[in-house]
Amino acid sequence: MYARDHGGIATPIGPVAVTVEHGSVARIEIGGAVAPGTSALAIEALRQLDAWFAGALKSFDLPLAPPRSARGGELRAGLIAVGYGETLSYGALARRLASSPRAIGQLCARNPLPIIVPCHRVLGAGGALGAYSAGEGPSTKAWLIAHEQGDYR
Repeated sequence: MYARDHGGIATPIGPVAVTVEHGSVARIEIGGAVAPGTSALAIEALRQLDAWFAGALKSFDLPLAPPRSARGGELRAGLIAVGYGETLSYGALARRLASSPRAIGQLCARNPLPIIVPCHRVLGAGGALGAYSAGEGPSTKAWLIAHEQGDYR
């Protein structure tokens, strides 16, 4: 059985939408549509995102769509392990995960689950903000980092 559900909430960075497929969260879209989800998982994902934006949740407990490879799963787990309010350079995360900064950059650029898989916590060398592929790009990334560090702008 193929089951897909969508839902979205209004947030300080604009609408954030969730797509649920086959019993897991498959996609988060910053800039998606605001609409109620109908499945229990979509409703729970939206509840957790809302709590995160309210500052009441620091990590997510949701089933995520599986990555395409075992190595992709290791890299995603390493990205999730960068703690709430922390930032790390692409190079530092690459060293931690026995990878390359370029591979970490690609992991972040292709991340279908921004916020939940916190690619916004990865910065360029010397703390440079760098690119961000979701929302309005670097300004969205800056807001997400500031939010986690207690500067709610």
